[in-house]
Amino acid sequence: MSRLPVISNKRVLTTSSSSSENGQDLGPAQKKIRKDPEPVKPHAAATIIGGRRPPVAATRAPISRPVKGMGAATVAAAPSRGVLKQSIASTAPKGGNMKLTAAPTATKGGGGGGGGGATKRHAWDLKGKVSDMESKVRNYQTKFQSVNQENEVLKGTMVDMKKSLQRQKIQISEYEEELQALSGVRDELEKVSSEKSGIEREFSNLDGKYKVMETLRDSQETELQTLKMKLSVQESTLARQQVTLRDTDEEVRSLRDTVVQQKDELHAGEMERRQLHNAIQELKGNIRVFCRVRPLVEGGLSKHIQLPTSDTKAITLAKTEESHTGKTADTQKNYNFNFDRVFGPQASQQEVFEEISLLVQSALDGYNVCCFAYGQTGSGKTFTMEGAEFDESRGVIPRAVKQIFRAAEKLGAQGWEFTFTASFVEIYNESLRDLLYTGKASKRPEHEIRKSTSNEVTITNLTYEKVSNEDQVLGLIMLANQNRSTAQTTQNDRSSRSHSVFQLDIEGVNVGRDVKCKSTLCLVDLAGSERLLKSQSQGERFKEMTAINGSLSNLGIVITALANKESYVPYRNSKLTYLLQSCLGGNSKTLMFVNIAPESDSFGETLNSLRFASKVNDCVIGTASANRK
Repeated sequence: MSRLPVISNKRVLTTSSSSSENGQDLGPAQKKIRKDPEPVKPHAAATIIGGRRPPVAATRAPISRPVKGMGAATVAAAPSRGVLKQSIASTAPKGGNMKLTAAPTATKGGGGGGGGGATKRHAWDLKGKVSDMESKVRNYQTKFQSVNQENEVLKGTMVDMKKSLQRQKIQISEYEEELQALSGVRDELEKVSSEKSGIEREFSNLDGKYKVMETLRDSQETELQTLKMKLSVQESTLARQQVTLRDTDEEVRSLRDTVVQQKDELHAGEMERRQLHNAIQELKGNIRVFCRVRPLVEGGLSKHIQLPTSDTKAITLAKTEESHTGKTADTQKNYNFNFDRVFGPQASQQEVFEEISLLVQSALDGYNVCCFAYGQTGSGKTFTMEGAEFDESRGVIPRAVKQIFRAAEKLGAQGWEFTFTASFVEIYNESLRDLLYTGKASKRPEHEIRKSTSNEVTITNLTYEKVSNEDQVLGLIMLANQNRSTAQTTQNDRSSRSHSVFQLDIEGVNVGRDVKCKSTLCLVDLAGSERLLKSQSQGERFKEMTAINGSLSNLGIVITALANKESYVPYRNSKLTYLLQSCLGGNSKTLMFVNIAPESDSFGETLNSLRFASKVNDCVIGTASANRK
């Protein structure tokens, strides 16, 4: 910062070049000048040139306010005795150097023009005093003009400095704006730098990927060339195959014609097979009777039952009778019976079913088929019809169902579609019970046998289950066995106390041939006949035995009426015969198993069962017809 001029507090007395004689009269004027000094504005510093002292133009008061942009000058005034000192320091402003000339100062002891002090004028030298005063006035005027000039210069300098300051402020604001803009640019530059780093990394990754893709492209091009070669080979192969395909198409058309012809022949053969099959069944008799002997618990065969090895259709019961007089020897009486087939104790379940499998096949041909087991309690009827859980021990019902579904699957290749509906009912104490019912026992509905106009026998409120495979049927059989009425008697630990009837309704259609068929496979497990003396039944068991024997007796009466070809057949005498009316009345192929117990104490029951079976075997009913449309 520039320094301003500093002036000594001592006043400088200015005199004219001529000395006044009346120097004493100048005292009051000098005192007056000291009392009333004129204020002086700051100006440029004076510069002393060479060794000479410049004349003093005017005395200055010290400047107390600093001025920007100006140089500083310091002038030391001489003491009151008239000694003039040079200025101590001089500083030029930025605009240029300014010079200030100091006027000489007279001292009290000075002389005239030689540079000494002015002589004191006498009191009477008024003219000299006036001359001195005029000189002083002229000096003050010169000093005033000089100060005014310096003031004007300072005013111009001040205006220039203000303009410069305004320019500097404008420039500072511009610099601040530029700085602010540069700050945003710096942030943006940092952001761009970070983006640049990310782009460089991404570019590096892309470059690596590009190299990988180039390698992959090269491999793909190589593979493409290989595929092109393979394609050309395949095209040539395709051309050959197309030629072969045309030849094959012609062969296929020829084979299709052959297949159609063979299907027609196969259908005709199937119809002929059905006719021959059912003709054989008719020749064997509409009601066929098989006899099966249960093995003894300890094994072997009882002595009173004789089975000829050369004849599988005969069975003999031998009874030794004692002489009543005692004079003659004991006599043996034989009872001979012949049936369609007799199975000994060693016969397996498979061997038994093979004899009736052709009869079961008739059910798919549209014929009603009925198979039931008859005999005394404990003779093996339930085992024959249902068997055990193992495949080798399964009875007629599960094996018949298995054959039905397998045969239906084979006929499906010839255009046949079958639907199957199963039901299971028991006749207990001359009342009907649904064995497939799963609700509460207290809400069990009542059932009645109804006969439609087309002579079809149905049961009201009965559960009919749609089945599509043998596993579903086996599940229904297990449910029916759990619901069936059984009890322990003196002859059997688990004696069936009711007749169970399993029905499988079959409906078949051949859309291509426009042929439909409908039939029913009925498999019956009858309750065992009992004698009161042997079973010793009491209470509820006695009531069950009475109902069972009554229904079996009515079955015998119906069979006798059919055998005698009577005009009236009492089917309605019991629920059993009324339910089996369609099976016994002529439009059905019927098979009866007569099961006999081998124990000697069952000889009477065995004889009665064989006599009943022989009567059934002699019964001839009308020829069954297929239910075909």
